[in-house]
This record gives sequence, structure tokens and C-alpha cells, in this order.
Amino acid sequence: MAEIDDVVRELRTEIESADIGSPDAAETFRIKYLGQKRGLINDLMKRIPEVAPGQRRDFGQSVNALKKLAESRVAAAKKAAEAAPGAAKFDVTLPGREPLVGSLHPITQTRNAILRIFERYGFHVAEGPELEDEWHNFTALNFPSNHPARDMQDTLFVSPSDDGDSGVLLRTHTSPAQIRILKNQPPPVRVVVPGRVYRNEAITYKSYCLFHQVEGLYVDTQVTLGDLHYILRTFSRAIFGSDVRMRFRPNYFPFTEPSAEVDIWFANPDHPGGGRWLEILGCGMVDPNVLRAVDIDPEVYSGYAFGMGIERIAMLRYGIDDIRVLYENDVRFLDQF
Repeated sequence: MAEIDDVVRELRTEIESADIGSPDAAETFRIKYLGQKRGLINDLMKRIPEVAPGQRRDFGQSVNALKKLAESRVAAAKKAAEAAPGAAKFDVTLPGREPLVGSLHPITQTRNAILRIFERYGFHVAEGPELEDEWHNFTALNFPSNHPARDMQDTLFVSPSDDGDSGVLLRTHTSPAQIRILKNQPPPVRVVVPGRVYRNEAITYKSYCLFHQVEGLYVDTQVTLGDLHYILRTFSRAIFGSDVRMRFRPNYFPFTEPSAEVDIWFANPDHPGGGRWLEILGCGMVDPNVLRAVDIDPEVYSGYAFGMGIERIAMLRYGIDDIRVLYENDVRFLDQF
């Protein structure tokens, strides 16, 4: 017992005199004296069977007092370290945390991909205001005064007017930017205009009250329908793959003549016929009345225009069947991109 008492006294002296003024020294001290596997105090507890039964209680109390002394010194060192100027206010013993890495929204990814394709063919990116007047949004684009798109139930007006030109509205397409660009820049003009547009529509799996478009415009001398076909076929192959099947269908838009819609074949073994045609954009040759509205002679200049919904392209690229998920900000959905 005398030998064990000597060990206890020696440990007490060591614990009381140990220099633990730094976090590293305090951690070394803790492991040496309080460690579960090789700590000296724990080793001392294992020697209880060597003590006479009548003295075991006193021995146990002495070792516990030694343990409390060591713990108090560790606690004091930790408190001093936290109070020191510039001390870290976190537990450095915690495992590291991998930082969260964000990504671009699928609409933004698709928008950037579309713009990169047309930029390679000499198109410049331009923008226009989201708050427009009726003249730029409708009249200059050859919309008749009685066109249904001008109705309150289709367009989100901020302040309607009686003359059909001066009312203020949230633009229904990016085409008004064409008018602003052509008024300020003489041909040749080759631009793509991305941006948000607004429609007074019910929200369903395939329609939303706002969405994004990319409008394209090329005006110069001797621009032909063949030029339009070429650039749109090139675009479709770049965005959907070189084996994409596409077709042009005649259609009507007030600001182009002739006009067409472009479809691509979307293969689906579960669908009758093995798939279906899906519309991706509208296009056509710029109507002469649009050129006259911005004082450009249609006898000298011609051009083509096209417009596509970015959401539609994104849904086809990524296999999304409900437009609403693009606006819900559900992290489980966004994490896939």
C-alpha cells in the first residue's frame, strides 16, 4: 500500500505543477492523466485489487480526488484559451465539414447553353425592359388593335390606356426589344434577347404566369428563309444532338410573314407510334410592316426572327414533365443539377 501511496503523491505533484498554458499542452495533459486507455489515473484505478480490503475505500477516494484535480486543471486551461484575444470560438476537435457547393438553376443553365450556340454564329446578346408600353409590345409588331392578346384577360396591364398605344404592361414576349434595337441601330443587326415575360394564364403543369424566352433577330440585305432554316437546324442539333428529327409547320404570327413553328421528334416507346412531335419555337421572316414601323426600308432590307421558351427547352433536355417544379425551389429537385 505504501508503494501505491507514493505513486498517488507523485501524480498529484505532477498534476499540480504541469504547464498546460497552450491548447496543445492541455490536450497532451488530458490524454496522459485522464485518457481512457492509457491514462495514468485510469491505470491507478486498475490497481485497487492490490490494496487491502479495509483500505480500498480510502484509496478510491484519493484517486477520485486526483481525477477531479486533473479535470479542473483541463477545464481551467480550456476556459483561459477561450478568453484569450483572438481565440477560436469553436471546438477544434470536431470533424471537418464539407462545404456545400451550389449550382446554376436548370433554367439558367439552359439559357446560357442557348446563348453560347448563337454567339458562335455572330449573334450579340441584348436586353430590353420588362415593363413596356403597348406601342412597343403590340402596335410596332403589327398586332391589330382588336387582337385578343391585347385583352385584359391575356395581358398583365399596369396602367391600360384608351388609345391602344400608351398603356403600360408587363411584356408578353421579348419581341419589343427588337423594336428598340432596330430604332437605335441601323442594319445589319444580329442579336439574341433573353429575358422574363409575363402572361395572364392559369398555372398548370404546362403553363405558368411568367416564363423565360430567347428572341433572335437578324436583319440585313438578302436575308432569306433558307438562312433561317439553316440557323435553326444548327441550333436544334447543338442543343438536342446531331440525330435530332425536326420539322417546320406553317403558322401565323403578326410580326412575321411567312411564319412557322418548329417541332422536334421526342421518342417515347410507351407513346402510340413510338413518340410524338413537340413544339420548341416559333419563327418567320420579319413582316415588312415591322420594318416600316422603325423606318427601315423593306425593299432594301429583310430579316428573320425566332423565339423560344427556355422552360420548354429545359424540360425537354432534362426530362421534366411539370413546369411548376422549376419555380418551387425544392432543394431535392435542384440538387440534381
